Amino acid sequence: MKIEGLLERRLTAILAADVVGYSRLMGTDEAGTLSAMKRHRREFLEPKIANHKGRVVKLAGDGMLVEFSSVVNAVACAAEIQRGMLARNEGLPRSRRIELRIGVHLGDVIVEDGDIFGDGVNVAARLEGLAEPSGIAVSASVRDHVGSRLDLGFVDKGEHALKNIAASVRVYTISFGGGVAVQKPAEPTAVTVEPGYELSVAVLPFTNMSQDPEQEYFSDGITEDIITDLSKISRLHVVARNTVFTYKGKPVKVKQIAQELGVRFILEGSVRKVGERVRITGQLIDAQTGGHLWADRYDRELTDIFTIQDEITHAIVDQLRIKLLPEEKKAIESDPTTSVEAYTYYLRGRQFSRTWTRPYLLLARRMFLKAVELDPKYARAYAGIAECECAIRDWHEKEFSLDSILEMSARALALDSNLAEAHASRGLALNHQGQTEEAGREFRQALALDPSLYEANLYYGRFLFALGRFQEAVGFFQRAAEIRPDDYFSPIHLMGCYFSLGMETERQRWARIGIERAERALERHPENASPAHRGALALAHMGEPERAKEWVTRALAIDPDDVVAQYNAACVYSLLGEGERALDLLETVVPQSSCYHLHWFQQDSDLDAIRDHPRFRALLDAFGNQEAATR
Repeated sequence: MKIEGLLERRLTAILAADVVGYSRLMGTDEAGTLSAMKRHRREFLEPKIANHKGRVVKLAGDGMLVEFSSVVNAVACAAEIQRGMLARNEGLPRSRRIELRIGVHLGDVIVEDGDIFGDGVNVAARLEGLAEPSGIAVSASVRDHVGSRLDLGFVDKGEHALKNIAASVRVYTISFGGGVAVQKPAEPTAVTVEPGYELSVAVLPFTNMSQDPEQEYFSDGITEDIITDLSKISRLHVVARNTVFTYKGKPVKVKQIAQELGVRFILEGSVRKVGERVRITGQLIDAQTGGHLWADRYDRELTDIFTIQDEITHAIVDQLRIKLLPEEKKAIESDPTTSVEAYTYYLRGRQFSRTWTRPYLLLARRMFLKAVELDPKYARAYAGIAECECAIRDWHEKEFSLDSILEMSARALALDSNLAEAHASRGLALNHQGQTEEAGREFRQALALDPSLYEANLYYGRFLFALGRFQEAVGFFQRAAEIRPDDYFSPIHLMGCYFSLGMETERQRWARIGIERAERALERHPENASPAHRGALALAHMGEPERAKEWVTRALAIDPDDVVAQYNAACVYSLLGEGERALDLLETVVPQSSCYHLHWFQQDSDLDAIRDHPRFRALLDAFGNQEAATR
């Protein structure tokens, strides 16, 4: 209660705006998108906000948060922005349009150092997510205050339960006078693509039709492999996995998705796996006409899975009348394994490995080991083993030797020299071995082979962070966060980068993204300590000490022997000014750590409060001497 009394609060109108399809736009033309956003802000958005007496609280690459003392001004500004953006986008191809979603709410906020926090801000952000592209969504409090003061109509969308908001909120969308809606129809009447993108396809996540939700990994794996095969065709533009998987579990509106992704063709389908049989359906749709170019159903033995994938790929190639180059034909028909059982183990291992906790990584490693036992020539499975061993060795140095990791990655590369995953895991091993220059080369090679590989971006970001190259690390962490919308690691690392760089607004922004993602992960996997201790870090950076301690307690209760949880707990206590508790934990953690972490400890600004403490210096000195003696 004492802290509460010091907080400044006020009732304000909050406008949250976000760019539609930002990841897609950045993936297509990063420099052009950033330039267009800056131009729109400078020439149009900021003058409009100033004219309506608004204050820009913060800007991000993909949106902005604005506050107004007048609700009427906020809504009038939102409407003028959407009208103006429609005009500014006129004549541009869909793939180059900057379209906004806007949410407006009237609510109570906490004010600190020019920033605003609290449920009022959260509701505005959730409303923005409910708005259609080029549309505006508002709460009932906004609608009631505006009334008939503006030439706008309000369409009642009913009560909505918004995430992390206790009470439900009645939502309205805005239409201009005369009943013409601001937002465009859900299904565009025409789909246009840029010159050069006439042969473009998006493979939507195949629906898992099995009775068992645990089979989700299998349908996701089929989707990813079809994307991989189609990406080998030079004449065909294929939307990346990370982009299409944002549509997973959502209702399919083919023309709208095609417009948002800037593609002409959409492939969708379903997978049902029961025992030793599999049924796969697929259909290829021309979004410009709405017509089905191809549709088929495969009801076969599970052993035919690779043949089915090849047939789907060839059916698409035939329908689009693409003549394959000899090397493309060979690449498509070259299956990563001949064993369906090995493939199934690999897909399951890949699912487990993405959770990134020691128990799941050990489980994933067992899956990959079983895969190579069944097929000793399975390159991706060897890379998976190396990746799991590297990730575990990060904090449990004695469990896996560097020789083992280097051997696994070498086997993978001997079978497939262009396997980005193998280069990334080899980079990790070399980094642990102290071969910094060679490690950097391997990470860069992995990124050159597959710029959208999540692990390569995350690993290289961490590599740069440990060298104190925070500004360079930012770009790779941001890319990793875009590639996987469920990734809470990268936002937490970004928070640390911006803390070290002294950029407070960005530090707070990524802390909030980190805690939101960690909360979602903890809801899905309450048995996983990882989102709990990483979320605790975000809360400590956000100045929420009690919640941060609660999350630390939860993480250590879930897995009291988790060295990573203990280290992050030490960072939390350091940030909260409880240095002795932090040092008690570090004295347990540091002797178990690898030499790689000596560099991390030296760069981690979370520990700055205790860095000059004699216990901390003695700890690092003893650790450094021990490492020097073993070399």
